[in-house]
Amino acid sequence: MQKLFLFFFLFAFVAANAQDSSNATWSVVSKKIAASEYELQFTGTIKEGKFLYIASKSGTSIEPIKVAFTDSSIIAVNIPEVTKGGSLMNDPLFAGEKMQIASGEVKLVQKVNFNSTVPLNLKGKLVFATGGKDEFLPGEFEFDVTLEGGVSQKARIKIESIDINNPKVNCGDEGTEGKSLWGIFLLGLVGGFIALLTPCVFPLIPLTVSFFTKRSGSKGKGIRNAVMYGFFIFLIYVLLSLPFHLLDQTDPEILNNISTNVWLNIIFFIIFVVFAISFFGYFEITLPGNLASGVDSKAGVTSFIGIFFMALTLAIVSFSCTGPILGSLLAGALTKDGGAMQLSFGMGGFGLGLALPFALFAMFPNWLQSLPKSGGWLNTVKVVLGFLELAMAVKFLSNADLVMQWKLLPREVFIGIWVLIGLLVVLYLLGFIKFPHDDKKVKIGGMRWIFIALFAAFTIYIAPGVTNSKWAQLPLISGFPPPLCYSVYSHPVNCEKSLEPLRDYDEALALARKLNKPLLIDFTGWACVNCRRMEENVWTDPTVLSMMKNEFVVVSLYVDERKVLPAAQQQTFTTKTGARKQIITVGDQWATFQSENFNAVAQPQYAIISLDEKALTKTKAYTPNPREFQQWLECGLKAFGEK
Repeated sequence: MQKLFLFFFLFAFVAANAQDSSNATWSVVSKKIAASEYELQFTGTIKEGKFLYIASKSGTSIEPIKVAFTDSSIIAVNIPEVTKGGSLMNDPLFAGEKMQIASGEVKLVQKVNFNSTVPLNLKGKLVFATGGKDEFLPGEFEFDVTLEGGVSQKARIKIESIDINNPKVNCGDEGTEGKSLWGIFLLGLVGGFIALLTPCVFPLIPLTVSFFTKRSGSKGKGIRNAVMYGFFIFLIYVLLSLPFHLLDQTDPEILNNISTNVWLNIIFFIIFVVFAISFFGYFEITLPGNLASGVDSKAGVTSFIGIFFMALTLAIVSFSCTGPILGSLLAGALTKDGGAMQLSFGMGGFGLGLALPFALFAMFPNWLQSLPKSGGWLNTVKVVLGFLELAMAVKFLSNADLVMQWKLLPREVFIGIWVLIGLLVVLYLLGFIKFPHDDKKVKIGGMRWIFIALFAAFTIYIAPGVTNSKWAQLPLISGFPPPLCYSVYSHPVNCEKSLEPLRDYDEALALARKLNKPLLIDFTGWACVNCRRMEENVWTDPTVLSMMKNEFVVVSLYVDERKVLPAAQQQTFTTKTGARKQIITVGDQWATFQSENFNAVAQPQYAIISLDEKALTKTKAYTPNPREFQQWLECGLKAFGEK
């Protein structure tokens, strides 16, 4: 026990003093030897009575003196050489082992070679150890030295010559804002209709409609109240999106950052798995009872306010069923273009889909007789939605995997999981799989056979996606699985290698100037669905591919790239709104570059730039029609050729 205590004491002492370099003071200067070769010359003064462990060769009990650079891409080419000082001693602290030491003044030389641009400043630390009698003390000397002939490596963000509002020609999109708003609205509308078919909502339709038609005093007033009820449901879901507008005004890139955030996608993955298990009937997700009862108590205050709280009560008590569907919608909208308006349209569509039947059945109460009776089919719908939640969960995990390039879910593994989920849905609908709330005997009616056929057909369609064949492309779900090149196979046959865009703007611009070609910028992202659709369905068009390969220099700038920039390239950038933003990762650099120069944060977004860095055309957003994209490219080429 005493030995254990002594060990921890010594460990704590060394750790507490690991940064103490009081036994040695250092200075450093740089000397240019050749175009990309430098010497770092360290001069140290060792405290009287103390000495510096040099241990210039490996194999000794202590690590040699070493230099580590802040930029991990820079590697020291040698152990620091001793040019002054140094002697041998038998150190009793290390059982009499012969050590090389230095006292008084010591000089060390570290050689550095640069394979790329020489930075203006070089940051790092000298790691060493000092001693004296029975003392052993680790130390560090942090340095920041200027290099002769070095250049600033801070990335260019704002290019003053790029004026996207005044391009040379006006071909292209008027803007990306609102391009897919109605598509997202329709998606939300479908989600609202699906939510109606859940056990939490469907039984409420006849009850609520009957309440308004029988207790409102007159048929006309009942209809007005029901319509108002539906409107408040719609309004409540739209209001839920308002906080995102405030976030969007604070930082236009924030929603894009949220959608591609690795840990948020992992959290979504976990949440959707939990939702799926809940849908399978193993437990119930509910909000606090006092919240629902408190809101419900307000439902009778006045006609106007009471109807509002009735709508709010519906939104709260139905959360266990609508929450997963609404969560899918929210997360899906976040991954679209990064704008808050998309969320508002999606939430509005969901609210309308949920509210519309209440108003319609109030207007036409006879329709209630045609509604199917509540029963086991509602649970079947809920279980099927649970399987769909699992499929969504896999998509979110894939987003995180793509952004970080972990290769946990290559394309074939992703599709294989979806195939398995599809098979499980078919087996469930056929009655081979049962969950806690299912009826013991399954009656397979006409509608059930239709869904069996649909899920079976979809599963059969995607099954070739696990193979390394030409049938694995799956154009109908293009963009949802990982890219064709993100594969378990060493040589995927569908991976298009004839076009390999550059990944750095300045490098691409230099090449464009050398080849006298316009620069085609592709703002993209690892988790961008529409980007993959463009690459797999539009870029592969023979005419488009030929133009991009032969007539342009193409650069792909990934706005969600999490690779950390070298220390010399990191900076604090003041945006056009006056906000100060930390540029730490490659994604930070390109996302800010896009928003500052092209007034958008959507992906994909394409721009054509001249050799003097001026906009030749308006930008182009997601364009699934190859001919339309081709025409835009031709317009840019024509503008480039005009004097």
